[in-house]
Amino acid sequence: MPMNIYVNGRFMTQRLSGVQRFAREITRKMRQISAHTPAGMPRILVPSGELTQPEADLPATHCGRLHGQLWEQVELPRHVDDGILVNLGNTAPLLGRPQIVVVHDAGIFSYPTAYSTKFRLWNMALLHGLRRTATHFVTVSEFSRRELQARLHLPDKRVSVITEGADHILATPPDTSILERHHIVPGRFVLAVGNLAPHKNLHGLSKLARSLAARGIDLVVTGGLNTTVFSESDTASSLPVPAKYIGRVNDTELRALYQAALCFVFPSFYEGFGLPPIEAMACECPVAASAIPSLQEVCGLAATYFDPASQDEIDRAVLHVIENPVLRAHLRSAGRSHAASFTWEHAARQLLDVIGRHMPHGDARAAVLH
Repeated sequence: MPMNIYVNGRFMTQRLSGVQRFAREITRKMRQISAHTPAGMPRILVPSGELTQPEADLPATHCGRLHGQLWEQVELPRHVDDGILVNLGNTAPLLGRPQIVVVHDAGIFSYPTAYSTKFRLWNMALLHGLRRTATHFVTVSEFSRRELQARLHLPDKRVSVITEGADHILATPPDTSILERHHIVPGRFVLAVGNLAPHKNLHGLSKLARSLAARGIDLVVTGGLNTTVFSESDTASSLPVPAKYIGRVNDTELRALYQAALCFVFPSFYEGFGLPPIEAMACECPVAASAIPSLQEVCGLAATYFDPASQDEIDRAVLHVIENPVLRAHLRSAGRSHAASFTWEHAARQLLDVIGRHMPHGDARAAVLH
């Protein structure tokens, strides 16, 4: 008998950010692709209670009475005896069930000051615990694979790499009312997107913000700060000024911002993948990004780069883009072509291949690895 595929749907009870975006999009595509396979569509299991964004093509099965981490660790494993559990959001139950966990980066080890102490310590302990089980790890870049292998002492066979998709940003028409509401003039602003967390390095845009203002150009920043995950670390007091902070936006608003911006700037100190630059490329927005390994791997030759530790270099790189029409046209064209290869269908097929290779057969069960 074919084994069932179960998806840990805890992400459906959480606010939408990068990890939750990945989980929703890849689950949706996995269900579409596997609808007519012997194993059938993956079944999404969620804790009792309200879902943040119920969606018709992501039907969820409520199970158990607990919530959050307790549900994931105690109740979820009881419902996957006849299959494999796929965990898409960095965490997974420690009980020895056949399972896969997608860990997007090793930031809690490599950039610990970006995270709250409670979040960091729990997740470090959890990942080390999962290392001692038969859990197979999946991540989203070769950079993250190397980091996780080094931090968790994992051999090559324990970690697989898949990609992410950006085509969701083109799935709905742009909502240009976001520009009117915030008095943003098309073609007269530079866009920055990301949670207001320390490793996103928004402070590094301080000199750029002043340079843009002197030219009558706005710096527009979207995003928020989840203090249960990220450390505040005086983030609010170190944000660049002058700038327009417009908070969280939906996909239709974000698409309108990408399409109307002179340039997209992404000054992160640390990323496991870096989806916003690929979204920007898909919308034909020129990209200037940090010269860090993950972003150089993901963005390739379709972006211009700068040292995120140098405000002068960030300033020079972005001004060079906005003042050079030929370069902007080149980055738009190169970005559009580059982003076309990042689709959620491709990512889902990669993950389904990993699942197929690690699906338990017969009496095989997860065992503790020493």
